[in-house]
Amino acid sequence: MIPSRSATPASPSTLSLAVRGTLLCMALGGLAPATGWAQPGDAGVAANRHFAIPAGPLDEALNRFAREAGISLSATPEQTRGLASPGLQGDYSVDGGLRRLLSGSTLEAASDDGTRYYLREVPREADTLAIPPTEVSGLAIGNALGSVDGYLATHSSVATKTSLPLLETSQSVSVVTREQMDDQASKTVQQAMRYTPGIFTGQIGASNRYDYVVMRGFADGSVDNIYLDGLRAMGDSGTFSSMQIDPYFLERIDIVKGPSSVLYGRSLPGGLVALTSKKPLYQPYHQIQATVGNQGQKGTGFDFSGPLDDDKRVAYRVVGLAHSSDTQFDHVAGEKRYAIAPTLAIDFNEDTTLTLQGYLQRDPEGGYHSGVPADGSLHTRNGQRISEHFFDGEPDRDRFERTQRMLGYQLEHRFNDVWTGRQNLRVLDSDVELEQVYGYSWTSPTSNRLNRYYSGGREALRAYTLDNMLQADFETGAARHTLLTGLDYQRRKTDVLWTSGKASDLDAFDPHYGDSAITFYPESRYTRRLDQTGVYLQDLIELDNWRFSLGLRQDWVNIAVEDREADSRSDEDRQKFTSRAGVLYRFDNGIAPYISYSESFNPNAYSDATGQPLEPTQGKQWEAGLKFEPEGGRSFYTAALFHITQENVASKKPQENFYTSVGEIRSQGLELESHTQVTDQLKLLGSYTFTDIIYRKAADGSQGNTPNQAPRHMASLWADYAFSSGWMDGLSIGGGARYVGTSWADKENTEHVPSYTLVDAAVRYDLGKLGMTGLEARLNANNLLDEKYVASCYSLDFCYFGETRNVTATLSYTF
Repeated sequence: MIPSRSATPASPSTLSLAVRGTLLCMALGGLAPATGWAQPGDAGVAANRHFAIPAGPLDEALNRFAREAGISLSATPEQTRGLASPGLQGDYSVDGGLRRLLSGSTLEAASDDGTRYYLREVPREADTLAIPPTEVSGLAIGNALGSVDGYLATHSSVATKTSLPLLETSQSVSVVTREQMDDQASKTVQQAMRYTPGIFTGQIGASNRYDYVVMRGFADGSVDNIYLDGLRAMGDSGTFSSMQIDPYFLERIDIVKGPSSVLYGRSLPGGLVALTSKKPLYQPYHQIQATVGNQGQKGTGFDFSGPLDDDKRVAYRVVGLAHSSDTQFDHVAGEKRYAIAPTLAIDFNEDTTLTLQGYLQRDPEGGYHSGVPADGSLHTRNGQRISEHFFDGEPDRDRFERTQRMLGYQLEHRFNDVWTGRQNLRVLDSDVELEQVYGYSWTSPTSNRLNRYYSGGREALRAYTLDNMLQADFETGAARHTLLTGLDYQRRKTDVLWTSGKASDLDAFDPHYGDSAITFYPESRYTRRLDQTGVYLQDLIELDNWRFSLGLRQDWVNIAVEDREADSRSDEDRQKFTSRAGVLYRFDNGIAPYISYSESFNPNAYSDATGQPLEPTQGKQWEAGLKFEPEGGRSFYTAALFHITQENVASKKPQENFYTSVGEIRSQGLELESHTQVTDQLKLLGSYTFTDIIYRKAADGSQGNTPNQAPRHMASLWADYAFSSGWMDGLSIGGGARYVGTSWADKENTEHVPSYTLVDAAVRYDLGKLGMTGLEARLNANNLLDEKYVASCYSLDFCYFGETRNVTATLSYTF
């Protein structure tokens, strides 16, 4: 949060000067071509200044005013939703300008110290126990990264790294809010996106160990498209060291569809998932909760926040949880997690803020992570079906332990009315130890026994990532520009020790465990390294009702693998130029058609016949869409048509042990999404996805086939109704249905995974209506009808059962 500037500049402190110097050196050293326009200094903002803000939606008018006036303003989307402003033309003070912008509404701007402003009702209604409005700077009045009241977010900063209304973003972006995660009892990030179009979350079925996400049909088994607070999570998708963040620590999840390399570097063509952690609040907030469930769930969590000083210059937030659960699979140790995330926000002075963040997560038990053959799960084998509770491993050799640690900061400094610098940094490490026995194909064409193999490992991942940004807001004639230039760097090192071997076979229909003898194969020891440096430039242009976006980026990537057993090393040095362009027209009636082009690249993990790494994959997308925000701003609808090609995909012939980069995948389709506030009590979420994806080129003869784990049709509907009068006042009920169409079980397209429909339900009650202020009870049921189904298949040897009925009860107390 950046406070307002006073009319008389204060004397900068030594710390202030040091921070300014650091950011200015960053700008001059890393972004030299752009610094000729910067005029850093401490000139104060005059008591009166000239504004030319047109009439329009209130939130946008306030956003622009806060940015131009250099003030801080707190608000929730509910306060401004559906309200219009008469605009502001002429010379005004901060207070006078706010009064003019808010005229005709029931809102007023108030300040406790003359520097920070917030909106309130006149007269103010009785207070309720709820999360206070997240205090945001002039660039984030629409809560682009903050808390959202309800299911509808109006702004996002993920697609452009600047706060931008979703209505004016020329790319498909979906947001899962904190309230939606709570109402639907999402226990993983993957689960939180079940009702999001373009996203398939059933890639590994009922396993919760990693957040696998299939976006627009691209299912490469990678979890490397997850970001946290603007920085890549930096897991290593070629190992078991992939980071996982518990959704209890998140404020929101933004999903950007399509290639996004211009701002983020190496990425997958389907899109990326951006997580935003809970940040400190400037009003006291305390919540504790406890959860129990039908699968042995037992958990507790706490979320405490508030200011640490009378001037509200320093605020904290500490979030923690302890959770354990059984799984639906027999003989599995279960899932267990302990985590804590402390955060401290500091306003050094009028222009400089710093947020310090920590995260520690310990997973002593990681649950189940395996599959079963298609023969016996998709259909009967010898007249029998494998149980959805079947465990293909050995209880004495089933272990997964993971510890994750992260430290980082987010630094922001306003040089003057034009230039703002931001620097985000995170250091992280992860330690993983595991061993498991898993089934792999039948011992014979008619046998009921599975071949089994052993896999064990010990891994240590160390990484850090840094993103420097310099933003300029200025006008050239009638055009308003938001220019963003940046330099980012990522480094990751993973030390790996892997063991493998042959285990005894097992009867899949009458399993008997206890034979844990393993015939071990030679160990594998190697180190994987990644270094990436990127520079990028983006210009967002506002010209009357037109919105233009242009972006360019150059990346340099080095990937090295050192085999410590064979004493060999391979290196891959690649560089790639990517671009993005979009145009959108915002009609006065709330309709906004757009068209955009974007690119992505990702280094290949495979080598050719000479042992040299393949060329990076390249993704290119054309997207055309229509967005609609009806008058009142309480609903939002989107439709997007997309066409993606991914080139240089690794492909090989069955008889060869090397790859060639001749593969090409084409994905095209339609996505529809709706957020509808039907009444004050009823809100609806709806989505539909059609995905047509094929191998257009392949060395193994699969061209023309559809990749597996890519359902052709998906649809969902969720409704939530809150009673507000009579004896049912305080009661809310919710429910939804998710349809997943058929997908292929193998790359050769010989077998289908049948479609399935799942029903979810939720009930919650505000016990404050019974005099127990601050207490709320929630009951959630996922897969309410206990549908038995196969979620997807990686191949005919690995199919994944979906989650059985899961019921949880949560009691929370807010004070």
